[in-house]
Amino acid sequence: MQVVIPSDKARLCADAIRFLSIDAVEKANSGHPGLPMGGADAAFALWGNFLRFNPDDPRWPNRDRFILSAGHGSMLLYSLLHLFGFDLTLEELRNFRQMGSRTPGHPEFGHTAGVEVTTGPLGQGFANGVGMAIAAKMAAERFNTSVFKPVDHHVYALVGDGDLQEGISYEAAALAGHLKLGNIVYIYDDNGITIEGKTGLAWSEDVAMRFEAAGWHVQKIDGHNYAGIVSAIAAARDESSKPSIIMARTHIAFGSPGKQDSSGAHGSPLGGDEIAATRRNLGWSYPPFVVPDEVRDICAERVETLKRGHAAWVRGMQVWHAANPEMAKLWDRMWNRNVPAGIENELLELLAGKDGATRSLSGAALQKVAEIVPALVGGSADLAPSNNSEIKGAGSIMPGAFSGRNIHFGIREHAMGAIMNGIALYGCFIPYGATFLVFADYCRPAVRLSALMKQQAIYLFTHDSFYVGEDGPTHQPVEHLASLRIIPGLQVIRPADGTETAMAWSMALKTADRPTALILTRQKLPAISRDGHFSPDDIARGGYPVLSPDSDPDIVIMASGSEVHLALESAEALLSEGIRGRVISVPCIERFMEQPLSYRESLIPPNLPKVAIEAGRGESWHRLVGCDGLFIGIDHFGASAPAEKLAEEFGFTASQVAVKIADFMKKIQIF
Repeated sequence: MQVVIPSDKARLCADAIRFLSIDAVEKANSGHPGLPMGGADAAFALWGNFLRFNPDDPRWPNRDRFILSAGHGSMLLYSLLHLFGFDLTLEELRNFRQMGSRTPGHPEFGHTAGVEVTTGPLGQGFANGVGMAIAAKMAAERFNTSVFKPVDHHVYALVGDGDLQEGISYEAAALAGHLKLGNIVYIYDDNGITIEGKTGLAWSEDVAMRFEAAGWHVQKIDGHNYAGIVSAIAAARDESSKPSIIMARTHIAFGSPGKQDSSGAHGSPLGGDEIAATRRNLGWSYPPFVVPDEVRDICAERVETLKRGHAAWVRGMQVWHAANPEMAKLWDRMWNRNVPAGIENELLELLAGKDGATRSLSGAALQKVAEIVPALVGGSADLAPSNNSEIKGAGSIMPGAFSGRNIHFGIREHAMGAIMNGIALYGCFIPYGATFLVFADYCRPAVRLSALMKQQAIYLFTHDSFYVGEDGPTHQPVEHLASLRIIPGLQVIRPADGTETAMAWSMALKTADRPTALILTRQKLPAISRDGHFSPDDIARGGYPVLSPDSDPDIVIMASGSEVHLALESAEALLSEGIRGRVISVPCIERFMEQPLSYRESLIPPNLPKVAIEAGRGESWHRLVGCDGLFIGIDHFGASAPAEKLAEEFGFTASQVAVKIADFMKKIQIF
């Protein structure tokens, strides 16, 4: 490839990035100057010669994606965004890491134009990029024609030693290599330094051989040799049958006489004296936050060239739309991630009043949803037959073939969650991923980031309690429901039967600004008999009455999922004690707590005693039962035995629950 920007001008621009980063970290007295200083040459070589974008249209579907997986080096990305015309002013760079600024300590998606993903937890960005690359391949398969290709871009990332030491990176790398994702180009900032010192303290593997074994195209270069960097990126971009990683050997804090190649430059400002020495060493005579006009002109010229490419794509899309009307309709539906307004009616027609394991009911819902929501894609961490998570007849994505809708993540829950985030961030698709609830901890960091980034990712967690039975305590979740509910912004729904499962899927699909976790049973559940005033819309409020006595109730009994029918049976048993119970199904505590106080208190009057029943820990229920209420659950691990034996052993039969509630009423001197 012919170099767009010559080496002398590129070095000037790279130095501008270095000193913007140095100055911002110094002004904030906080941050990581070492990575931006060491990675500036490779980053500018990429942005100045290869990366396709338009700062006036930062969400352009066919832009190249750039991920700074080593998010602690955020000033590298902020400097690039500023120089290349994104809506990030010099004043924002001056306000690095300050309250309300658009330059937070780690890049945050949705907060700063041009930031593709929230990075910080190491390895996540690496895996997000794999998700984006999968999504791009799937989109290209659906929309590219022999005449025009609406999707033909690449996914680039800058990754560091910390990314590659985290296990998630190898999970994702193995899948990327297997799928032959030739649209991935990662630059590894191989500076050999972490916070504690040299990477050799804890790391001696041959990283190149690791990636070669995983099926990647591997190159080794000097990360400060501009011509070599450009040549390597060109070769990686032209490699279409394998993902590429460029191992760029760099010097952390490049150019700093006293801090280069030291861990001291990883996460601390250089200090005034060292900055002055670095300016002298690199021949940089400009004051803090001053960018030479020549640098601004070089970057502006590059942007104008890129805008012409963007305009050509827009014109091509107009012709493509006219020539392919049905494909164009699908493009619009998928990129808008359209969900039919009345989707709940179709799901209710299929499932209302049905009994069965909610994992099976969810599987039936999935087939219907797949028919009417073409954006839905996903799979399981090797548990599809148990999770009921395969879209039947839709085919699977395979190496070099991406027309299917089923993704086989392999036994890689951590990467599965991060890849789902990458797919969601890419656009065009609504991803789902499935595993057992007890393994939610394996993908929890990615679930948390789904919520932080407000991404529509749907997690199917099955085998939701001790009712898993004979597999024993290693497979019986106890604390997992409570732990998921404390993640801000995560919608956790635990349906009780077919009607609630239908509405749970509808809620997940209609909630575009946060992730959803569907919590599903292994065991069969009876259909719930509801009172005459019930409307399916009540379920979407998170909590609603399933049994109301003819006269004022003496107690409110709440439950979710498999314990709703237990609450109903217990309420019936309590009538022999003269205790009238109102039973409330609460499939989604988060939704219920968002309802007006008047609605919540109409169901759960403050003056009535309150009980909640759930086969797990009860921390998340205390918002509803209060300090004086009764929670019937489990605060210990399970055991290996048939489910019905465990229910009796753990006090989860109707007669046992009724006795506990009656004793509670006597204790508080109600009866």
